[in-house]
Amino acid sequence: VDVLSQVADTRVSAHPNAGLPNAFGEYDETPEEMAAVLREFAEAGLLNLVGGCCGTTPAHIAAIAAAVADISPRQPPVMEEAPA
Repeated sequence: VDVLSQVADTRVSAHPNAGLPNAFGEYDETPEEMAAVLREFAEAGLLNLVGGCCGTTPAHIAAIAAAVADISPRQPPVMEEAPA
């Protein structure tokens, strides 16, 4: 995400799983753990959009939304055009 945010001249999103699936195919990462990681990404200016994928629940999405609510979205860099 860090490298992508440095080179992408468009918005960057992250929609991680709630951890890796365990032996029962369930996802063990808590809403608070997941929100903390995405908050770090947002504070570092890496993201425009956040969400969740496999294993996320409404509680995960609510925690993520609360964690990034006070952080401004990333400003995509202005890329210079290559000479023709």
